[in-house]
Amino acid sequence: MADNEKFNDQLSDISGKEAESADNAQSAEDIMRKYDRESATRIWKGKPAVIVRFVMAAFSLYCIWLTLFSTSDLPVRLTGFLGLITIMGYLTYPAKSRHVRYNYIPWYDILFMIAGSASFFYYCFNYMKLVRVINSASSMTPFFITVGIIGILALAELCRRCVGIPILVVVACLLVYTFASGQSIQRVIYILFYGTSGVLATPVQVCAKFIAVFIIFGAFLERTGISSFFISLANCIAGSTSGGPAKVSVISSALCGMVSGSSVGNTVTTGSITIPMMKKTGYAPEFAGAVEAASSTGGQIMPPIMGAAAFLMAEYIGVPYSKIITWAILPAILYFTGIFLSVHLEAKKLGLKGISRDQLPKMKVLIRSIYLLAPLVVLVWLVSANIKSLQFSASLAILIAIAVSLPGIFINAARDTEAAGSPVSRATRDTANMIINSLEAGGKGCITVAVACSMAGMIAGCITATGLASKLVGAIVGVSKAIPNPVFALLAALILTMLCCIVLGMGVPTTANYCIMASTCAPILITLGIPTAASHFFVFYFGIVADITPPVALAAYAGSAIAKSNPMKTGVNATKLAIAAFLVPYVFAFNPSLLMLDQGVASTTLMVVTSLVGIFAVAVCMNGWFFIRQPALLRLAFLVGGLTLLYPGLASDVIGFSIVGVLMLISVIVSRRQKSADAEK
Repeated sequence: MADNEKFNDQLSDISGKEAESADNAQSAEDIMRKYDRESATRIWKGKPAVIVRFVMAAFSLYCIWLTLFSTSDLPVRLTGFLGLITIMGYLTYPAKSRHVRYNYIPWYDILFMIAGSASFFYYCFNYMKLVRVINSASSMTPFFITVGIIGILALAELCRRCVGIPILVVVACLLVYTFASGQSIQRVIYILFYGTSGVLATPVQVCAKFIAVFIIFGAFLERTGISSFFISLANCIAGSTSGGPAKVSVISSALCGMVSGSSVGNTVTTGSITIPMMKKTGYAPEFAGAVEAASSTGGQIMPPIMGAAAFLMAEYIGVPYSKIITWAILPAILYFTGIFLSVHLEAKKLGLKGISRDQLPKMKVLIRSIYLLAPLVVLVWLVSANIKSLQFSASLAILIAIAVSLPGIFINAARDTEAAGSPVSRATRDTANMIINSLEAGGKGCITVAVACSMAGMIAGCITATGLASKLVGAIVGVSKAIPNPVFALLAALILTMLCCIVLGMGVPTTANYCIMASTCAPILITLGIPTAASHFFVFYFGIVADITPPVALAAYAGSAIAKSNPMKTGVNATKLAIAAFLVPYVFAFNPSLLMLDQGVASTTLMVVTSLVGIFAVAVCMNGWFFIRQPALLRLAFLVGGLTLLYPGLASDVIGFSIVGVLMLISVIVSRRQKSADAEK
């Protein structure tokens, strides 16, 4: 831990005055409050802060108990869960993120909190009675309708505060469409509130059963110091290479992103260190912010956690969680390889150097902290081997995370000679604080995800009630059938689905994002004959890249705030860097071998090799550099060769390898001639 602290100090020195001025001008907290609604919270101090803190911690313990031991009926568990979420949500999120007063909650928020939670608790405590009374839309009385409306409105207002407007716009449009299609208020409230096709649908079920405990696990894992370990490891691997800080950003963001579960949060957390380092190395501000945003967004597709969407995907597809993370490995590798190649080519084009080796950590130093990976290793092992349930595995991983944090706590307590009490008592107190802080952070993290999942459930409920999904499927399939060539017909349908996903995913958190895509867009691709797993991964990828695709590119805007760059240019650069995310889904849509869907080893290996070379060629086209500055004609040729390699088929692979090979040879020959000519001068 001491070596890690020393290295972190060295990182601060590397960043220099630029990082200090960036911190003074706009702190990470300010950026998070601006671009991440989850961070725009009330400010509690003194006794109110202690009360809220313990309420959050108690809720986390309740979630763990709920997933491990509760045997109540599903609606009882879910309505109790959402009732508590409503209370904590209004205690945490104000009506407006700015000008928050200390220890203050207005009367209307108290009213929302009491009325909203009371609606869910009424359902929870009277479930057996309601089952007998409410068995169809026709049995809905004005009282039951009022209870449902209050509960839905309270969740919707909470969603506006902690998730944002975009998902509410989708919900509102679908509600208008639902009523316009002839559905009565009784039927709508029955479906959305009392049935299991609305707020109590699959998203909230998975949230209460799996996601909540994994969010709590992530909170504990962050407090073990694993983020610093990942950054140190990335520096050790790539810090000294050409343009090292950008490569460090790619590697560390991939590792940290799978823990944080938030594109914006990961951008700000790791970006506060890596972006100033990239700028100091010589990268343009727009490029530095884009690298961090693109890499952090990729953390949502990085196994094993994948922003908690993996649990939902397993539930929707009906396969074990271990299969989901296995399928996700190769696409994630291609995504980050594409970004890594782009930053390497940019560094070569600009002639950038890396960080001096004497300023980087030694591998033997990092090995001493390798134990920090124990919680993740145990979790992946238990889940992959299907030894224990997901809930039990995450709970055990939490205990291991507490254990691996103890050495650092005791070392710091022993060094703190000025603090009162013995080192053992100080360490004990610090351990208790760490546990409570982690539980508090976990409870707070559950709020946004649960609210977003409830809204996603409402979207699914409206789609089911109106049959909109089949109509959307029919429209896109109809467009594709108008194209005679089957390949171009499928490509047209994929492009239209991609656009739907990007629009619907703008400003929506990962879990809710995937729920919307799974309900609206995945059925389109399944109808077209694409395997179910490939269809769900396709829509998931394009829902995620909305975080870096202008005009609503929240992760890119957060990166630009740290880099002090133009937000739109940063978003455009991030989109170019993440070009793999726009291409890889088409690869596994046309050839599911990339997802290792029971294809042979030879087929999968060939697909990986051709895809990697194809991604490299596309990166050269986007960057315009490979040994020499590529003229427009060669860049276009690299693009053609890369896309040909990405298209499955032996003939296309041979053509693609030939084109890219010739272009690489031309670039090397021209580069050597230029060097010879320069040497003669």
